[in-house]
This record gives sequence, C-alpha cells and structure tokens, in this order.
Amino acid sequence: MKKKLLSVILCGLMAASLLAGCGSSASEEAPASEAAPADEASGEETPAAEAAPASDEEAEIYMFIASPEYADAINEMIEAYKEVAPNVTINYETTQNDYPTLLKAKLNSGEVPDIFSSTSGKEIDVYKEYSLDLSDQALTETMSDSVKDVMASPEDGSGIYGIAIKGNYFGLCYNKAIFEECGVEVPKTFDEVEAACEKLQAAGYQPITTGFAEWWVFKHVVQHFEDAAAANAGISTAELVAGFENGEKKISDYPELYDNFFQFIDLAVKYGDAKPLETGLDGELSAFGTGKAAMVLGQGAWIEADALAIDPELQIGFAGYPVTGDAKQSQVIGGADQALRINKDSAQLQATLDFVNWWYTSDYGQAWFTDVAGVVPPVNSTQESTYQIIQQGDALSASDGTAPLAICYSTDSFHQAFGETMQAYIAGDLSKDEACAQIEEQWKSIDGAE
Repeated sequence: MKKKLLSVILCGLMAASLLAGCGSSASEEAPASEAAPADEASGEETPAAEAAPASDEEAEIYMFIASPEYADAINEMIEAYKEVAPNVTINYETTQNDYPTLLKAKLNSGEVPDIFSSTSGKEIDVYKEYSLDLSDQALTETMSDSVKDVMASPEDGSGIYGIAIKGNYFGLCYNKAIFEECGVEVPKTFDEVEAACEKLQAAGYQPITTGFAEWWVFKHVVQHFEDAAAANAGISTAELVAGFENGEKKISDYPELYDNFFQFIDLAVKYGDAKPLETGLDGELSAFGTGKAAMVLGQGAWIEADALAIDPELQIGFAGYPVTGDAKQSQVIGGADQALRINKDSAQLQATLDFVNWWYTSDYGQAWFTDVAGVVPPVNSTQESTYQIIQQGDALSASDGTAPLAICYSTDSFHQAFGETMQAYIAGDLSKDEACAQIEEQWKSIDGAE
C-alpha cells in the first residue's frame, strides 16, 4: 500500500455532498490499484471475483468514515470490488478533522451515509438508532470474537452493530538503528524516558516527534496511563472512566494521570518538534521516516507503509509506553477501536450488505487487511503480516499480554474535546490544574449523565 496522505484532500470530487469546511476526502475516482486484476501469468481471476454480490441491480453507496490514513488501501479495495460488481458505485469520503461534528450534522439533516464510522465500545450505543444489527450476516462467521465484543451494545451486550477496518496495536514506535547507534535501551519505566531523550539529543537526533496538531494523538497516548491508573487502584479501566463520567473521581487522585501523563507530554514538547502544535501526522512521518526523530508518539501499524516509502530500510521498533516505575506496566494495547456502521434505513441496503459481506468473507477481502492495509486482521485468518509493528505487537502480546483498549470507554466527541484541551495546555493557555478541571467537566457533560 502506497498511502500519500496529502492526496486524500480531494473535496472537489464530492463537493455536492460535503458540508462547508470539510476536511480531507477520497473517492472512487482515485487511481486504480494494481492489486486486483486477473493474474496475467495464469490467466485466472484473482480472489476478488470469487464472491459475487447477490444482486445485479445498479446501486450507489455513500461511505463517509474517519481514518484517512487508510484512504489508499480502501480505494484499492473499491477498485477490486468493481471487478465483482461493476454495477455498484462506491462514493468514498474520508476526513479526520472534526469528524464527529460533521457526522452528527449529516445525521441531524437526515443525510445518513450508507456506511459511516464511530469509535467502538461506548459509542456503539450513541449511534445505535441509525445502525443495522449485523448478527444475521455472513460476515459474522469470519469476525473474530474480540471484535464482536466491542461491536455489541454496551448497554445489554446484544447485537453486532459494526465491522472493523482493522484490529490495532497501540504503542511507542522507535528507530532501532538510532537506538543501537546511541546505545539507548528502550525505556520501560517512566524515569528512563528523559535519560533516553538526553542521550539521543546529545547524539544529534530529535528524540521525539509528536503530531500534537492532531486531537486524536492524545487519546492514543493517554489510554496507556489510564490503564496503569486503573490497575494500580485495583479497578478496571471501565470503572475508572465511569468514575470520571459521573464526577466521583478526580484526575489528581491518580498520580499516573496527574503526574506521569502530564510530565510525559511536557517531555515530548521539550524533546520534540520545534512547533508541536503545527506538526500533524505528515510531519511525524517525515521526521521519523527520514531518521531525524528517534521516536514517534500516538501512532501504530498504520504509519509503517508511509515510513518505509520514505526509507525502505527503516528498522521500526515497537514497545509499550513507559507509564510508571514498574516495567511490567509498559504494555502495548490491542483491539479494534473503530466501527463501521451500516445505515439500517439505507435505500441501498442490500448493495451495501453485499459489499461488506464480500469484504469480510472473500479471499481478497480477508487478505486485504494484511497485504494492502497492513493492519491486524479483525477476522479469523491464517494470513501472516509482513509489517514489523504487527509482528512485534503479536510477540509482545504473547509474552507480556496487552493492556485494555481504553479508547473504547469514551466517545470521540469526548476524545476530540480532550485533545483540544491538551493543545491549549501545550500552548500555555491552561495550567495543569485548569486543564484537569476542564477535562473532568468534559467527561461529565459529554459522556456522563449531565
């Protein structure tokens, strides 16, 4: 997969359907992939043609989702599906900036996309009234049990209200060659972080690149500290988050959050990008892929293809975040954090179901997760990934276990507000205590009972 994130800013192709101030978008008009054509050597059709849709009627599917980092991979899949269902047009739009707000505007106006996305877990119930229960669909036969769990209604555990583009591993990505050159061990405890940064900086490298212009980077980082805070308090992460939502808990009650998380952000600013609030995903990729920066925050396997496109010889290491003084709490996080929902009232419901069932059950669709998207498959599959981050995530998961996917216990509306508060903290507009008070209020007002 050769993702070029800037190329997904193609709003002109779908201007009639976009709201004012759209973010980035990608459509079915993107360059065709070469992954799906017939095998020229054998003359045989590729697996893309193995699972034909149930209907030959013409249909036009509107797909509006977050995660522009997968735009090229999804466009490849759309091109492959054209071989299977040439009568079906898939209008694909993606944006990361302000996605929750844009989605809600579409829903409130009655323009519900045929396929849309949300965070899994808690947010399943937020959009449940718009979403089709997929329990009786063929795709559930291939969906992994761990994905099924976060696609069910948290309220009563029933139904399957989404599918996943990917499973994921979240952790600290680093340049193995730079660490070896500088004699730096991967930091496992919180006290080791600054020492590693000082050594890397002394050798002429930028220790960290952050991507703090992106609100979602913060949710990927803080969840590691939430897991440690919950574990040390003897409660589950779900209970910890629920306590913040109902106002019973304070961030200052948990040193893993009040002290360690904020100190970690401070260190990332100190040893990171010259303009942290102006550095987004593209800036992180450039700094990491060119060997300027030794560590990259808030990312995962989805950056590997782009980083390798910059430097095919890049040796990417992957580890848990150092969150406390206990090295055992430096764990990667695994799970399916995003859900793609099917509009239950879609005028193109059968065509949409044909597409997602093909995605999850055909040979091409199942291989797409590892071979094209480069993600942890959310389906039961024997496909082995060639991605360094996924291979290391698998190994770390087997040896050290994984920490809970804390992202799923809050909605993206909260996560976006949280990220914006942290950006204000970094800008110096809020003190730590002011930021904590604002975050606590956001937890209650957005995700709590208020």
